[in-house]
Amino acid sequence: MSMREQPSGCEARFTYAGVHTLRARWRTTSFAAGWPFPGDWASPAVDRVCEAAVGAGDLRQRLGELGGERAGAGVGLDGTLQDLAAMHAACADAEDTGLVVADPDAVPAWMIRVTASGWADGSAGKAIARESTDALTGLTTVNYLRTRLHEVYREAASARREPRAGYALLTVTIEVPEDGSGWNRAQAMILTAAALQRVFDSGQTLSLLRPSTATVLAARGDRLHARRARFETDVPTRLANDPSLRTACVRVSDVALPATHQRAWQLLDCL
Repeated sequence: MSMREQPSGCEARFTYAGVHTLRARWRTTSFAAGWPFPGDWASPAVDRVCEAAVGAGDLRQRLGELGGERAGAGVGLDGTLQDLAAMHAACADAEDTGLVVADPDAVPAWMIRVTASGWADGSAGKAIARESTDALTGLTTVNYLRTRLHEVYREAASARREPRAGYALLTVTIEVPEDGSGWNRAQAMILTAAALQRVFDSGQTLSLLRPSTATVLAARGDRLHARRARFETDVPTRLANDPSLRTACVRVSDVALPATHQRAWQLLDCL
């Protein structure tokens, strides 16, 4: 649903001016309204909002993504909604060639609602546990992995490339015979983590996603295929040395990174 189909002051007449004009006017208006992070204002979400505003996408979805991205970058809700007001003013006053003024009270309720909802989701996903390392395995926690993914996506956006072009996400899942106490699974993951740390020893992010699943976030290249093959050879040997784990199975899968870090965070919940 595009902005022209929404009950707002940003009307279809702005289409003639195009994405770049809207983006420039929005940026100027936001800075004039006191945007506190000049170096961080530009983002892929801003570009997608501009495209949707002139009729090339679902504006509700794009504003939600903007809210989530602002939260991920550490922008507070007040600052995010002030920026939204600047975007609305830049669009609504398209025929005014002078400096327009952001008025938060003029922003339609639906725009505030979807942006604030996206910000809340992004803020919840950004919450980081005090401890970043799992004490049992030595692998980093899923919250640390979420932080690293956010950094990867910011790097990709700066380089104007897809995150999956630069990074790979491997999942390592273990299946072990149950002993009723969960110790077999814990022991298998300890041995698996040791194998991961031995093989992926050049700055890759090794994380414990859940008790039976670990992940490797690694730059493509960097002998990734050779490291993976070495790990897949090494870990069965380690497990076979324990009589209770000789039937354990370890599966390694390459997971494609989604287009946005919000979706990457959601993906972690499904792996």
